[in-house]
Amino acid sequence: MTDLLGDMRRTHNCTDLGTALVGEEVTLMGWVQTRRDHGGVIFVDLRDRSGIAQVVFSPEENTEVHDKAHAVRSEFVLGIRGTVAARPDDMINDKMITGAIEISVNELRILNRATTPPFLVEDDIEVGENIRLKNRHIDLRRPKYQKTMLNRHKTAQAIRSFLNDQAFIDIETPFLTKSTPEGARDYLVPSRVNQGQFFALPQSPQLFKQLLMIGGFERYYQIVKCFRDEDLRADRQPEFTQIDMEMSFVGEEDIMGIAEGMVANVFKEVLGKDIAPPFERLLYSDAMDRYGLDKPDLRFDMQLKDVSTIVETSGFKVFADVVKKGGMVKAVNAKGCMDFSRKDIDGFTKFVAIYRAKGLAWIKVREEGWQSPIAKFFTDDEKKALSERIGMEVGDLIFFVADQPKVVNEALGNLRNHLAEKMDLINKDEFRFVWVTHFPLFEYDETAKRYQSLHHPFTAPLEEDYQYIETDPLKLRSRAYDLVLNGCEIGGGSIRIHQRAVQERMFKALGMDREEYEEKFGFLLNALESGAPPHGGIAFGLDRLVMILCGMPSIRDVIAFPKTQKASCMLTDAPSMATTAQLDELAIRVKKIESDVE
Repeated sequence: MTDLLGDMRRTHNCTDLGTALVGEEVTLMGWVQTRRDHGGVIFVDLRDRSGIAQVVFSPEENTEVHDKAHAVRSEFVLGIRGTVAARPDDMINDKMITGAIEISVNELRILNRATTPPFLVEDDIEVGENIRLKNRHIDLRRPKYQKTMLNRHKTAQAIRSFLNDQAFIDIETPFLTKSTPEGARDYLVPSRVNQGQFFALPQSPQLFKQLLMIGGFERYYQIVKCFRDEDLRADRQPEFTQIDMEMSFVGEEDIMGIAEGMVANVFKEVLGKDIAPPFERLLYSDAMDRYGLDKPDLRFDMQLKDVSTIVETSGFKVFADVVKKGGMVKAVNAKGCMDFSRKDIDGFTKFVAIYRAKGLAWIKVREEGWQSPIAKFFTDDEKKALSERIGMEVGDLIFFVADQPKVVNEALGNLRNHLAEKMDLINKDEFRFVWVTHFPLFEYDETAKRYQSLHHPFTAPLEEDYQYIETDPLKLRSRAYDLVLNGCEIGGGSIRIHQRAVQERMFKALGMDREEYEEKFGFLLNALESGAPPHGGIAFGLDRLVMILCGMPSIRDVIAFPKTQKASCMLTDAPSMATTAQLDELAIRVKKIESDVE
């Protein structure tokens, strides 16, 4: 086979070139971004990972090479050798790093030809995501994705560098492990050797990192793939990357301090921004009270106000009845938005319905008084109390939701974010961090009629709350902490239970009998009584962190080969059917489930 490169070996990347190299011979290799024929002279923008340089094919320089350049088209792969020349002053392109020079070509090799791409390899183009993902190998050539993948690399390197300096040890944990479903569904892997039995792909290395602490490795980390079989959205993927770490003989402040230092190092190395720890702290109860969500965006104010005690005896029965039934009424003030139209308000009503709110009451504060269908139901004293509690001023538009606390907080918390976007209150260049702490340990699942862990069943409760484990589990507060950035949870962790007796009490509170928790977690319980140190840790979503660093709307944009919302890969057409022979080896028979839908 002919070596197309021959003695041609690349000496420079495109953006290595500058006026300091004028007169020198260079060899470049890359893809054709654009080709322009200007009446004899052919100009090609040659692109490699670093950027673009203009190369020139002139019949006066080399007739043979110029004739060969007529065949060049978009996305052809070229190798060129030529001399760096300064562009005339009136032809300098200030928008290009290499805009002051060009390369006069004296040797050309077409290393590979290319079919016409399905879309231009440029950033500012409108093309459907399905087309992009089907042709992801071409999509990745676009400058913004080249930069994104470089920033992802820089992020991972900054993390490794920082943690290595803090005496952490990078240890790998198994991908083929035991299924212990407590959160999302596991991805199961059939065993050929042990027919009828299955491994599970890890949703996180949670149990293994605890076992590493028991094994005596006081500081562990890894950047690891995790797998969850769950319904997807913009910030979820069936396989995702986690920055995982665990430490022994530590408390919450130790772990949060390490995490803050790591994040600050990432922002400095990747964006050149100085982030100054310590970050703000906020109790879960305060976050829910003020913002309705456990991942509040603090780049703008607009806090929620609980008005239940004011309206519980009012003449507006919708509000009063909800409070009497144990619900709540909260309000959010869209300052200065009195001129929002009825169409706008109807749109907000539909928005909160997504979060199960049955309605959205409103009041416009005008000079002459309140404008609202509900204004007539309140006494002057109630109006005064509402005005003071909510901070009403002329020009404001107030929204109310009345329902059970979970619905009210979720609906108004998300409406708060939605209003901030519409009102242009968010500084997109600001990075606002906050730790949310002391989450509830449990929540009650009405469908399963049992308690379930808000984080995972290995999270330690606050010591002063141990008394509620058997008597009132919903009063238990956890030693858990989430790091929130601009309204997005980027990391979360907890101090773990390190004593077998306490862990068994947790399992029992979750409705497990001894047989069930021994079968699922017997290995962990045995390890805990072998001398487990106090320990805790935290995990960050690498994809989500890079998404924020790069200003991307979805984690699919920062993953080289992402899955769709149906958990499929459009590039490779995975998943696909297994052959009969493969299924026979695994002793698996596929049963087709008939759909009731025609």
